[in-house]
Amino acid sequence: MRTVAIVGRPNVGKSALFNRLAGKKISIVHDMPGVTRDRIVATCRQGRFPFQLVDTGGIGAGVDAEFSSQVAAEADIAMETSDLILFVVDAQAGLTPLDAEIARRLRRTSKPLLLVANKMDHPNHAGLSNEFSRLGISPIFAVSAEHGIGFDSLIDRISAILPLSETPEPEDRHALPLKIAIVGRPNVGKSSLTNGILQDDRTLVSPISGTTRDSVDIPYTRGNQEYILIDTAGIRPKTKRSDSVEVFSVMRSESSVERADLCCLVLDASQGVSSQDKRIAGMIRDQAKPCVIVINKIDLISNRVKDKDGIREVLQEIRYDLSFLPYAPLVLLSAKTGEDLDRLFKRIENVRESARRRIGTGPLNRLLTTAMTNHPPALRSGRRFKVLYSTQPEPKGRSPIPIPEIVLFCNDKSLLEDTYRRFLEARIREVEPWEGLPIDLHLRQREARGVARSRGGGSAKTAARSKGRVAEVIGPAEAVSASTSAASAQTRAARKSTAGLPPKPKRRAPARKGPQRKARR
Repeated sequence: MRTVAIVGRPNVGKSALFNRLAGKKISIVHDMPGVTRDRIVATCRQGRFPFQLVDTGGIGAGVDAEFSSQVAAEADIAMETSDLILFVVDAQAGLTPLDAEIARRLRRTSKPLLLVANKMDHPNHAGLSNEFSRLGISPIFAVSAEHGIGFDSLIDRISAILPLSETPEPEDRHALPLKIAIVGRPNVGKSSLTNGILQDDRTLVSPISGTTRDSVDIPYTRGNQEYILIDTAGIRPKTKRSDSVEVFSVMRSESSVERADLCCLVLDASQGVSSQDKRIAGMIRDQAKPCVIVINKIDLISNRVKDKDGIREVLQEIRYDLSFLPYAPLVLLSAKTGEDLDRLFKRIENVRESARRRIGTGPLNRLLTTAMTNHPPALRSGRRFKVLYSTQPEPKGRSPIPIPEIVLFCNDKSLLEDTYRRFLEARIREVEPWEGLPIDLHLRQREARGVARSRGGGSAKTAARSKGRVAEVIGPAEAVSASTSAASAQTRAARKSTAGLPPKPKRRAPARKGPQRKARR
């Protein structure tokens, strides 16, 4: 896919232009200059064919001095690897010496170059772009990223310059790239892990908390498998978020968890599991996402993991603190030294393979029948939760790692308590562990009797036919519940047949004999 890089000085609206072309709010847009630091990649599908966009940090002006050299290096890499460069300037601010310096640098490259004058928000601003003709780059595309003005001509010109890309989109679920979100609190080594996997300084790394601000999507190929690594900003508690930029960064991280196919929760081995780690793990559990727990920085606890007993002790501590994620496998590694990075992808591929496994309808029903017979659920208001039938349907959607869904046809789903739900899930995992995958227990409640009669149901013949169909699907052993339903249907039919008869006369109780009370005078 052809690539277009967006460059310019800080605070000229590069990220707003990037979001407008991508059709999504991906990069953080803020009045504070120097917000964007990493290279952010997205796909634009507004032209005759899709092409890849790369948003870069602002060049020059001494903004964000701690990262200025790294941001400039990222912009240089984006320009070198692109097929077309969009040079963005601020029309309202006018031509600045820094704009002229960047233009001289860009002219020395052999890449096609388009000059985009942004912030032309009003018709009265039409003449503001004429000043930039002194840069010697023509034509000048006057646009407003905020209001979407002037983008048709810009996209047409981009489509005319870029050659047609013949890369088709994959149809097969297993051919889709696997999106892996690398999440955790600040300074646990998320960006270091990303760079260690890529064996390249792709994302900015520093001991300063909050270095990563945007969620960065990075394509990665390992063997014959395609991946998209999503490096996210560190998630701090709400009370400790310093400014609005960090608030937006956390929002991007949370949305990255939602759109990812699998989450890698990164922990600091030297600090153990903190309360914020538990909150992030709870967010992954609530989103029902496949998960692998990465215990990073084991080089800092090398004295504890010298032998198998020490490794077992560390893993037991992590497993105890994150007991509400029992399905997530644990991986010990060091992103700094590259130790055991291969083990991480072995775990990820194990999770992918687990998602393809299924439980047959017959074994699943026998399993649940045995579990509920040996350990029946508690009574609630004189009623007990019952499973009439269960099955695992085919996965829906195109996710490379579909979540296993178990459909339980029950009498009343409000009778199922959370503790008993976890009990049933644990019994299912004894047969099929589904490593790294949550289980979606989907409850379907039996219709009320009045609703069944109004729809013409409830006859003995219908119940008998249902019994035969269930016996054909799940076998005679599982047809016991269907036989019980048929008997109930016959009882309801008998009641219905006698509904029109007159009621029986009530018998009067005989009068009591005894001494009558004398009337008072």
